[in-house]
Amino acid sequence: MTTRTQNHSKSSIVAIWISLVSNVVLTVVKLIVGFFFRSPVLLADGFHNAGDVVASAAALTSMQISKRPADDDHPYGHGKAEVIGSSIVAIILGLASIYIAFEAVMALFEDPATASKIALLTAVVSLIWKYVLYIYTMRVGKRENSKGLIATAYDHLADVYASLAAVVGIGLALIGDAFMIPMLAYGDPIAGIIVSILVFRIAMEIGKESIDILMEKSVSEERLATFEKTIRSLPEVKRIDRLRAREHGHYVLVDIRIGVSGNLTIQEGHMISSKLRNLLMEENEDVDEVLIHLNPWYPEKQSGILTNEE
Repeated sequence: MTTRTQNHSKSSIVAIWISLVSNVVLTVVKLIVGFFFRSPVLLADGFHNAGDVVASAAALTSMQISKRPADDDHPYGHGKAEVIGSSIVAIILGLASIYIAFEAVMALFEDPATASKIALLTAVVSLIWKYVLYIYTMRVGKRENSKGLIATAYDHLADVYASLAAVVGIGLALIGDAFMIPMLAYGDPIAGIIVSILVFRIAMEIGKESIDILMEKSVSEERLATFEKTIRSLPEVKRIDRLRAREHGHYVLVDIRIGVSGNLTIQEGHMISSKLRNLLMEENEDVDEVLIHLNPWYPEKQSGILTNEE
């Protein structure tokens, strides 16, 4: 693993710490306000936030592990620890969506609670706070290609939906109380059901991406085409016999087999490999390791058909 990956930006760790502390504060505030002002939607949102605390802690732990350098037991580094962390976030989001849906459906068969302006204010603050956190963590996560942080950002987005549902539900209940429209009190559980579907979709997207990386799925065809263009830019490369690449958490591993002139010395072949490796890593900041295998190429064997020895 390169020094670049070992020195994985501290901004990711700062962002996840901010997320963790924010989730703890919001959990406490929502549970207290929800309990004293008898707001079921805030209580449900508070318990949902408690799950976010666990998710943030899991993401923080996985990101710390992913920073460890390669060792004898993990020669390719610990980058997939972040993917495991994002998988945990996906599971927690999935469970949260089921919980939100259950609470919303149950609320449809109960007498609506009396709405509170304090509860509404708390939901609005949570909505704004979580949206800012979503923008911030997503920006840092994409810049650092941190799977754990991106998953945390989507967790914040799920909270934005949940808080929006709380704002709509409490707001409708207040309007219903003011204008004597009892049916508006049920706007909250209906919004909760819609939110549960949105949160579940986010969980599925995060989970699918995590599984793809853990199953060594190749990077996109567009990304492979970019690597191929770089490889072919070297005149010493006569043929590309194989090109593979996979994500390993926040960095990418590339595996290449190329044909070069069979009349070159070992030293000359080594220089070509080093030149190509450095070029790929310079043009792609997330590429951390490039494995290059050289095959002999002769003008009379331009068919591109490889022998078993190759």
